[in-house]
Amino acid sequence: MKHKLFRSTTLVASMTLISRIMGFVRDVALASVFGAGPAFDAFAIAFKIPNFMRRLFGEGAFSQAFVPVLAEYRSKRSHDEVHAFVNHIAGTLGAVLLLVVLLAEIIAPLIIMVFAPGFIHDPLRFTYATHMVRITFPYLLLIALTAFCGATLNTFNRFGVPAFTPVLLNVAMIAVAVWWAPHASVPIYVLAWGVLIGGVAQLLMQLPFLTRINIFPMPKLQWHDPGVVRVLKLMVPALFGVSVAQISLLVDNFFASFLPAGSISWLYYSDRLTYLPLGVIGVALATVVLPNLARFHSANSQEKYSATLDWALRLAMLVGIPAAVGLFILAGPLITTLFHHGKFTTFDVIMTRKALWAFSIGLPGFMLVKILASAFYSRQNIKTPVKIAAVAMVANLILNVALIKPLAHAGLALATSIASLLNASLLIFFLLRRATFKPKPHWPLLLLRITFANIVMGVCIGLFAGHLKRWLDWSVWQRSWHLCIAVLLGIVVYILVLLICGLRVKDLRPPVIDS
Repeated sequence: MKHKLFRSTTLVASMTLISRIMGFVRDVALASVFGAGPAFDAFAIAFKIPNFMRRLFGEGAFSQAFVPVLAEYRSKRSHDEVHAFVNHIAGTLGAVLLLVVLLAEIIAPLIIMVFAPGFIHDPLRFTYATHMVRITFPYLLLIALTAFCGATLNTFNRFGVPAFTPVLLNVAMIAVAVWWAPHASVPIYVLAWGVLIGGVAQLLMQLPFLTRINIFPMPKLQWHDPGVVRVLKLMVPALFGVSVAQISLLVDNFFASFLPAGSISWLYYSDRLTYLPLGVIGVALATVVLPNLARFHSANSQEKYSATLDWALRLAMLVGIPAAVGLFILAGPLITTLFHHGKFTTFDVIMTRKALWAFSIGLPGFMLVKILASAFYSRQNIKTPVKIAAVAMVANLILNVALIKPLAHAGLALATSIASLLNASLLIFFLLRRATFKPKPHWPLLLLRITFANIVMGVCIGLFAGHLKRWLDWSVWQRSWHLCIAVLLGIVVYILVLLICGLRVKDLRPPVIDS
């Protein structure tokens, strides 16, 4: 059906948007209850480690390795063979991660020493973080199995439920922060339990939908299954290759642990704002495009493969660039409106704004890496993106060292952004050089239109937003309706300028993916 790709992307984006909105509600609650200080720094580290695994497995390496193989099985094997393969993956993945979780429980203090060595000289943050890592680490097993179920559903063109399940984590964390934390002797520990509760809920929600497609997994440990071996071989290097942005954020926390208390919290809140457009558009496109790219590659349909990738990149640029411009210009108003309540101070607003400025610069890169990595992994090409990611990682480390002294935590965010742009540039370079991707001839004109529209939009919302001081003086309601007007103004101006410049709806139509 002609518009199947567009409908699937819209569905995933809509479900993801609901999740991100709930994520904002969650972060507003956390900022109000806990603010930005030593306790929340410790939680951010303890949550970042399994949450890194969530992004890695849920939207990264596991899906990139598993989906192409499963898509091939589905197109060339019987249903019983596909079911057996799913059972073997479930058993192998579950066994490996169970061992990892057990090991992490034992060496939790060492994990904190590795990921946040600056905490060693801060007994309070070190104690908090160590205890919360032990609570949250089983989330890795739960979310990996959830990602496995979601990837299976995606391959069978069931995109809505996997995209919606993150809402349950947000609901769990909001609930414990609002109703449990005020009665706890150490309130911050309650957040860690909220993560674990959310992980259980996400996994349980997926299972009935697997039953509906007659693919409910019955885990069986089968190391030598050819499909399992292929997935593992693809997955091991992909753990690094496709998730360089997330690894860079962990590196940021490593350096930030040596900075004053609150630095990790400021990076956390700014990262959360950056992840809204990344999750809604970048991840949604990558999620839907991957199984289709894998299918076209398996069918040797190079024309459809290239057309699908071209459409995804076009849509990502049309949304990603204005999202970055909007985040940069409205950084102060956004942070003030969402987080400047309770224990989140004016100083926290200013420091978080600096980090968001830096992250917004790299937003188009973060988004493009998601899609471009899918182009490589759909062809089961692991080596190229891994080599590129290694280059980007080295660049990030060098930039961290160079920028941390003059820019503090904002320098770490800027280093991550520059590394993501480098990563995306190298990925597209190799796709073009190998003629894997043949872009349509409209790109120069499209980029010119996007650039002009963003300049006009940026000037309009910048003039409307004004100075940060008045946002700090306003009430919650004044901030909220002014922010809504600013966002709507930006959207309307951007679309109108694109239309005046000649862009039409037909230019955004997805390719025909079914004959």
